[in-house]
This record gives sequence, structure tokens and C-alpha cells, in this order.
Amino acid sequence: MSQALQGLPAALEDSAAVGTRLLLVVPAYNEAANIVRVVGDLATQLPEATILVVNDGSSDETSRLARRTGQCTVVDLPCNLGIGGAVQTGFKFATRRGFEVVVQVDGDGQHKAEEIRGLVRALEAGRYDMVIGSRFLGIDSFRSTALRRIGIRLFAVVNSLAIRQPITDNTSGFRAYGREAIAFLAKHYPVDYPEPEAVILLGRNGFRIKEIPVAMEERQGGHSSIHGLKSAYYMIKVLLAIGLNMVRPPLRNGRS
Repeated sequence: MSQALQGLPAALEDSAAVGTRLLLVVPAYNEAANIVRVVGDLATQLPEATILVVNDGSSDETSRLARRTGQCTVVDLPCNLGIGGAVQTGFKFATRRGFEVVVQVDGDGQHKAEEIRGLVRALEAGRYDMVIGSRFLGIDSFRSTALRRIGIRLFAVVNSLAIRQPITDNTSGFRAYGREAIAFLAKHYPVDYPEPEAVILLGRNGFRIKEIPVAMEERQGGHSSIHGLKSAYYMIKVLLAIGLNMVRPPLRNGRS
């Protein structure tokens, strides 16, 4: 675990509020152009949920704008940890405060708040540990750039072989998690580009995974942290990480 995660902000250490049901985790890095709309949509569609914005060392106004909405809790990480560190912060927050369900929602506005209830219903109805919102299950939706789609197809083949289950959208960051997966990933979540790795990690450790179709939108403002040559670097690095996960022994059958 990184030193930055060891020194988490005080908001994570306050465990007074326990037994709360649904936490929406929004990892955000330089999302000042989108964060107010994202938080507002979540609060409107799911007024019963707690919204946690994890500001991943942004250099813009992401944190201030999120706080100004008055509709979310904001945790400011002391430096930019990357998406893995930001999401793992959300899992730690959920574990320490007793949340039963976590839904991961990107801070760029691509994930529709009205789709969240479908993820949660599928999670609970099938007693799954993770439900992934997929752009590739028959719904007309924004599906990213051509280069990224090539990577997504490649991950679909590799990951499906590794866990012996077809997964069409391994890079989707729109996911719902149950209590056991939350506790496991609070300890073991991949650090760098985590979404495809997490599928392998959970699948090989006995967790139950399901995909459901969702529609997504194109980013409305700001810039993705993965673009241009970084997309190729991302694919190579993730494939190497997946290879390591495939030969790594299970972590106490996924229930440690």
C-alpha cells in the first residue's frame, strides 16, 4: 500500500456513521468542467445515497466546486495516485463506515445517473459481487475512440479466457459492488489502470461477476488522462499486469 493511502484524510477515519446502504464513489482528477453536473445528477436521481468525491490531487477547481454543491462528501488525496488509488480510497471509506453497496461512477459525466438503480438491482437480485455496466450488450451508446475499442476487444478475449466467463467491457468504470467485494478490494485493489485487472482479480478469487447493458455519454468537458500514445502504453501495461494476475495464486479464495 502506498504511503499516501496510509495517511488518508480524517474523513475516512470517522467511523461513527455505520450501516448506511449505498455509497456512490466518484474518482475525479481535474474534472472542474464536469463535477458539478455529475454530483447534481447523482443527487437528483438517488437522493437516498451518499456521494463521495475522491479528488485525486487535482490542480484545478474540482475539489472546491464539488464542496460548493453541498451534496457530497469530498476527500482530497495529498497527491495524484491515479484511478486505482482514488477508487480504493472509496472502498476504504465504505468499509469503515459500513456501506453495503458501492457504485463507482466516473467524474467525467459519461455514466448516466439513471442507470445506477439497474446496476444495484442486478447486484442484489442475482447475489453477485460485482455488476459491470457494459456499452457492448446491444444498446446504442457512445463507445469511445477506435483505438480504445481495439483495446477493449483485446481485453475481452484475454480476460474471458482467464476467468472462463465472457466479459465484453472490461474497461468500464461503471460498476456496482457488494459487501464482500468492497472489503476485499479495500485491501487488494489494483493501483494503476485497475478496471481490467480487477475483473481478473475478482474472477480468480471466487467472486461472482455479471454484466448488464447500459448507455453511456461522451465526455462533455475536460480531457481524458489516457489519450494518444498513452492508449498504447495503457494496453501494454494492463496486459502485463493481467498476465501476472493469471499466475498469481488466489488470495485466500477471494474472501480475505
